[in-house]
Amino acid sequence: MSDSSLSPLLSARVLGLAQLGLIVLDANHHIVMWNQWMASRSGRSAHRVLGQDLFDLYGELRGQRLEQAVHSAMQSNLPQQLSPALNPSPFPLYPAGSWGGERVEQAVSVTPFSEGKERYCLIEVSDISTIVNRERQLRSQAEQLRAQSYVDGLTGIANRRHFDVALDRELRRASRHDGQLSLLLMDIDSFKAYNDHFGHQQGDACLTLVAEAFAATLQRPADLAARYGGEEFGAVLPDTSAEQAALVAESIRAKIAALAITHAPAAARPHVTMSIGVATFDKDTLADAAAMLAAADSCLYAAKKAGRDCVIVHRPQADAA
Repeated sequence: MSDSSLSPLLSARVLGLAQLGLIVLDANHHIVMWNQWMASRSGRSAHRVLGQDLFDLYGELRGQRLEQAVHSAMQSNLPQQLSPALNPSPFPLYPAGSWGGERVEQAVSVTPFSEGKERYCLIEVSDISTIVNRERQLRSQAEQLRAQSYVDGLTGIANRRHFDVALDRELRRASRHDGQLSLLLMDIDSFKAYNDHFGHQQGDACLTLVAEAFAATLQRPADLAARYGGEEFGAVLPDTSAEQAALVAESIRAKIAALAITHAPAAARPHVTMSIGVATFDKDTLADAAAMLAAADSCLYAAKKAGRDCVIVHRPQADAA
C-alpha cells in the first residue's frame, strides 16, 4: 500500500501553483515560507527572505494594520482579516514580472496555527485588482448614467429633472437659513416661426447655440442653467436677490441678442431674442416651487405681451399694493 502523503517535492510544486501569496511566520515573525506567487510579485525570491523578520524586510508595515493583525492572531489564536477598503495594498506587490508601476490591490488574511509546540502564522495574500477595477468601472458607469439622467440630450445643459431637484434643494436651504434665492424662466421669442421656416434640424442647432450662450453667462458654480422644455429655459440662482437676478437676466437677454442669429421672416424681430421672467423667494408669498414657478411664468408671459426681448421681475409688494 502506497503512502498517501505528499512528498516535499510535490508539496513545493503545489505551493508553486497556488494562485495567491502564502507566507508563514514563526512566533518571532521570521519568514519560514514564501511561495512562488509572492516571489514573482515582490521581486524577492524565497532564499533571499527566509529567516528574515517580515517587518524588518518591509519596514513600512511596522505599526500598520497587518502587524497588529499578526500580533492579535498569535495572542488570541483567532484568524484576522484586513479590510481591502482600509488596507488596499499593504505589501509592495506588482503584476507578475513587472516590479514597478501601481501596486496590485490585495485582500489579506492572517491565520494562526501550531505545529507541535511551535506557533506559526499563515498570511494569505490575494490579488483582487481585477475585482476592484470592475467595481470601479461599474461605479463609474452608474455615475455616468446618473449624470446623463440629469442632462438634456440635445443642448448638454441640465434637464427639467435636474432643474426641479436643484430648485427644491435650494428652496429648502433658503427656508432654513432665511436666505435669498431667485429663479429665471425664459423663452426664445417666436421659436415656432423659426422652426417652421428653417426646419427642425436648424431649430435644434439654434436651441443648442442659445443654451451654450445662456449657460456661459452664469459664472458661479452653484448657479444652474437648465432646459425647462421645448424652447424654454430656466435658471436657479442661489444667494441672489431680485435686483441681482434682474442684472443676470438682462446679461442673458443681451448675450442672446448679440448672437445675431437670423430669425424667420414671420418673426417679430429680425434676430433671435429671448424674453425672461424673474421671481425671488419670499417666505410669506413665494415660499415653494409651485409659487415661484407660477410667478416667474407670469412675468415671462408679461415680457411676451410687452413686446418680447425684455426682462420682467416679479414684485410681491407692488402686486399686493
